[in-house]
Amino acid sequence: MRLNIPLTGAEELRLVGEVLESGYLTQGPRAAEFERLIAARTGSAEAFAVSSATTGLHLALHAAGVKPGDEVVIPDFSFPATANVVVQQGATPVFVDIDINTFNLDPALLEAAITSRTTAIMPVHAFGLTADMDPINEIAMRHGIPVIEDAACALGATYHGREAGTLSLAGVFSFHPRKIITTAEGGMVTTSDEALADRMRVLRSHGSVRGSHFMSFIDAGYNYRLSDVHAAIGIAQMARLDEILRRRREVAAEYDAVLSGMDGVRVPAVPAGLQHSYQSYVVLLDEDIDRNRIIDIMKGDDVEVTLGTYSMHLQPYFRERFGIPDESLPAATRAHQSALTIPLYPQLTSVDVEQVASTLASAIASVRSGRR
Repeated sequence: MRLNIPLTGAEELRLVGEVLESGYLTQGPRAAEFERLIAARTGSAEAFAVSSATTGLHLALHAAGVKPGDEVVIPDFSFPATANVVVQQGATPVFVDIDINTFNLDPALLEAAITSRTTAIMPVHAFGLTADMDPINEIAMRHGIPVIEDAACALGATYHGREAGTLSLAGVFSFHPRKIITTAEGGMVTTSDEALADRMRVLRSHGSVRGSHFMSFIDAGYNYRLSDVHAAIGIAQMARLDEILRRRREVAAEYDAVLSGMDGVRVPAVPAGLQHSYQSYVVLLDEDIDRNRIIDIMKGDDVEVTLGTYSMHLQPYFRERFGIPDESLPAATRAHQSALTIPLYPQLTSVDVEQVASTLASAIASVRSGRR
């Protein structure tokens, strides 16, 4: 059983075929249409299609004024792209521990991480659950620091009725095949800040502005555009978004029901007022259970599972560069060692859910007994 299978079909093929027949393959009318759909769905004034969420995060940081020598506060528990873009901008990532219940940045630890060099805060909406944005924004506002949401996993998630990606200066979504919708590779930056939008518009496309006859290059920008081929897939996917979210939440509810009483397993927490998009369904195993052995056993039983995501201070590059001790980030370290992602996608059936649950229970029993 696969960890994830994107929900695609004939409409994606049809729209891609139309783009190929048109001869207009780079960023063009389909990308603009995709941008309008995302802006309308989230309620953002502007949306910028980009080649990946990673390039989108980098674009947003640059446009927001982050420069070499600055610091950007981020949670330690995330895919390393969150920190990589900070380094690529010449700034220093400052890792903050997470709330082990939500896997998101712990707002109670945020203020202590802010210094005179802090020029941005970038919370991550882990696995499709929004970070606790009200206290984060309140702290950021008092210090005059912009907030950028790493909303890679969170299209369709809401925070007290507000859409992920609209809870700060800018939000960045991913359309990798493991995300809520896919364009194969791609991302989107959303914002309602006019000045930021103007800056991103220039930086995204080589630092150019188009004149009546040709372009003028007013900055050293990037080629971070999304092609119309990818955007066509995204347009078809947007028509499926409500169905995808509904099914993901239904499957998650079934997992909640069968796993809640399982010894050694803690199901995902969803605080009141938040709506999870369930890009991934991530459980936390008891500390006495060897998570990596669980992965090996379940894969041997034909159920693909993986870690939750990465505690970045444990990764060789960041470990060697910053040397942060594990005890300073205990929750993120625990999550890195004990979080487990199990299969979740719209095509899963109740029989599949039961198979995953029984395989997990058997694997835990085997590990604890030392049989395998």
